[in-house]
Formats: sequence, C-alpha cells, structure tokens
Amino acid sequence: MRKTNRILVYISFLLVLTVSAFSHELPMVEPESVGLSTERLSRIDKVMETHVAQQKIAGGVTLLARRGKIAHLGTYGMQDVEAGIPMMPDTIFRIASMTKPVTSVAVMMLYEEGHFRLNEPVSKFIPAFKEMQVLPPESAEDETQPVPATRQITIWNLLTHTAGLTYHWNEPHGAQYAAAGITHGLLQDESTLEEKMKVLATIPLRCQPGAEFEYGLSIDLLGYLVEVVSGMTLDQFFSERIFKPLDMVDTHFFIPETKRERIATVYERTKDGPITRKSQEPTVEGSLTYSTDYPYNGPQTYFSGGGGLVSTAPDYVRFAQMMLNGGELSGVRLLSRKTVELMTLNQLANMDVDFGFGLGFSVVRDESDLNEVGSVGTFGWGGFFYTNFFIDPQEQMIGIFMCQLHPSGGLDLWGKIRILYYQAIAD
Repeated sequence: MRKTNRILVYISFLLVLTVSAFSHELPMVEPESVGLSTERLSRIDKVMETHVAQQKIAGGVTLLARRGKIAHLGTYGMQDVEAGIPMMPDTIFRIASMTKPVTSVAVMMLYEEGHFRLNEPVSKFIPAFKEMQVLPPESAEDETQPVPATRQITIWNLLTHTAGLTYHWNEPHGAQYAAAGITHGLLQDESTLEEKMKVLATIPLRCQPGAEFEYGLSIDLLGYLVEVVSGMTLDQFFSERIFKPLDMVDTHFFIPETKRERIATVYERTKDGPITRKSQEPTVEGSLTYSTDYPYNGPQTYFSGGGGLVSTAPDYVRFAQMMLNGGELSGVRLLSRKTVELMTLNQLANMDVDFGFGLGFSVVRDESDLNEVGSVGTFGWGGFFYTNFFIDPQEQMIGIFMCQLHPSGGLDLWGKIRILYYQAIAD
C-alpha cells in the first residue's frame, strides 16, 4: 500500500476510535500535551516502514500512551500481504503469552475476595497436585527415576513460575507432555482445562517446587484454579469480570465469525531472509507443535490461561492502563492499589536469577537491569508471535507493539521500538 493511502486509512480510523475505544481515560491527544515530541515519534514510522520495505515484517501496530492518553498510534504494512489487506488499528493479533498477565489479574481478583492465601497449596483446590513427583538432578545415580516432591506447589509458585512446571521445548519433559496430549494453547485441542490439568499432575516436575524459576504451564494451571474457585469457565470469567468492565471489546479466546477477517496473518523469517507466509498446517519444532489457525478453527473448548488470547492494541492498552492506575479504569476497580504493588514487586529476590519477576510480569529491579534506556519498576511481558508491552510507572507510560512473526530470525525490532518510545520524551 502506498504511504499516502496508509496515512489516509490511519486518519479515518483514528476518528472512529477516538470516540469509541479510546474514550474516558484514553483519548487521543497531541504528543506535546503529555510531554512527548511529535518529531521524535516520527522516527518510529521510519523504522517500521523500513522493516516492511525490507520484508522483515509484513506489518505491525505501535501504540504509546502517557499520563492516561494515547499520544501515538501507528499502523504499518499489511495485515495480509497476499490478500492485499492493510494493517489497521483494530487488527486482531494472537497475543499468546501476553495472556499470562490477564490470568494473573484474575487470580489476584479472587485472592482479594478472600478465597485463598498465596502461600496455600494449589492441591487444596485441585487435589491431583497434592503428591507430585520430580525428576532427579543430573547428578543422581538414576536420572530417570522420579523422586517425591519435598513440598507442595503453592499458588505463589504458580504465579512466579517456580512450581517446577515447564514447556514442551524442554526435554525430556517435552516428549512426556506431547505423549500425554498436554497442550499449551497454541494448537487446537478437544479437551478442557480440567481434563488436561489433571493429566499434567501425573507427569513429574522438572525441579522441586520453589527451587528454580522455570517458565512453563503454571499459568494454565492457574486458569483452571480460576475455574474451580469461581465456578465459571475461564472464558466466562475473563469476559464478565475483566473484558466487559474494561470495555475490551476485541479480546477473545476464539474469534467470533464476524471478526475473523480482522486477524493478522502469521509470517515467518529465518536468519536474514525475507518473510514468507506461515502455513496453517501445524508446525513441529521438536516436541513443540503449534498452529496459526487455532483462534478460529477446531472445537474451541480449551481456554489456555498461559497463551490462548487474541487482542488488539486499543484493547490491550486499556488492560495496561488499569494496571498503571493501580487497578482501576473508567471508574471500575478490578484490583486494590496494594495488590498491584505486590504484583509488580520483584518476587525472586532470594533466588539465583539475573532478572526480576513479579506476579505475572517481568520487573526491572534496579539500575543494574538498565543496560538500555528505561526506568526501574517498569513491568511487562511478550508473546510467542512477536507481540510485547511495557508499563512504566515512573514515566506514566505504556508501550505496546503488535506483529505476527514466528520464527523471527533473530529480528530485534521490538528492542528498537522500545528505545524509540523512550527517546520521544521531551518534558
């Protein structure tokens, strides 16, 4: 699409979105009114357009909010290159692991209602996880013989990825997960969270609960905890308790038929080559199998709290703004300010790790974490198909980046865009 036409489309959509999705706390404003530079923000356009022109990405959406207002919303390239569909502000993206913060918020909402303490074992609500087995360390005489867990998995362990659960790309667990039919949300599955989490409980943990940070299926298990405690499916809880109150009209586990034409196509890139359209046939990478059509094909019964959602930049910024506001948006409070403080506090201070992680979010702990421009206390996360966001309480700023690319071939576009967000500060 010619740049002039793209700009016209962009302006027309802004007029619509300004009075709908960006009402109340999130109006569109001139960047200078919130301490940002229009001239410096234009650098984002140049970098994104260059990446599109060089066929490193098909297209993307960038959004920067400050002090509760949208100062930049950029659309670049194509939502579907082959079909000639341009990227739009309301293009829908597979946000994958950006689902995890939403599930963590759901858990903390139930925590605030007095249903549980964070240090309670999850087996109190899901008995299958009471007596877990753990694979022994490599130094053990028999590395294949599981040993009993020395303690139970707590809800805090699940929120901080210290439960001992992992993902399919880690061996030998990947093969065990695949053989047992354990899914991860990025593939069609005929089962439910209840069915698959009970099977997950029969597979030995990768490490002892509380011993290590191990990124994995902990948040899917938390999704099932939400179902057990609330009496609702995770899909229902998200819709009724989070999405409707926050006016997140385009965030779903599975895309309604009327919105399917708005989902962005996934492309792939290897090394320095140009992008190619990713097949809708399942991709097999070792023990990990995933697809790109899971949001609209298949039985639509498995609600992955760790990776199942699709969303738009305008929708997700409302979720992020709620967190930045200390749990409230547009007069609707989902969480207490003190709960948000806990969620965005580094929970791994006593562990041997070189990063910070709270309850559902990565956290910039201190100045030692800042090898690029940013702020201490910033929190956020990313997704499998090349989406990302950050929330900076010091600067009262939210940055969102949406693309659909996997594998990315070592592309570092998000890192550059994040720098370009910060360099636009002019107050």
